[in-house]
Amino acid sequence: MPASQVRKRVAAHRAELRRRGLRPIQIWVPDTRAPGFAEEARRQSRLVDADRAEFDEVMDFIEHNSAWPDDQDDIAEFDAPR
Repeated sequence: MPASQVRKRVAAHRAELRRRGLRPIQIWVPDTRAPGFAEEARRQSRLVDADRAEFDEVMDFIEHNSAWPDDQDDIAEFDAPR
């Protein structure tokens, strides 16, 4: 497929997403494949696990800010307008 057709398809797709109320963003996250990532994650997990108050605070934060499939009412509020 010629590059010009691909650009047109991508532009149309992005225009549709914008029409639906979405906007593109760029987000940088830790590279889970990076050397040392797994060990650092284990180190931080052990620190949280060792302090029960910290553990409870972290778990409360995760629970408060997570939407699970059985929380259909919570998930609906995140749907983009159509």
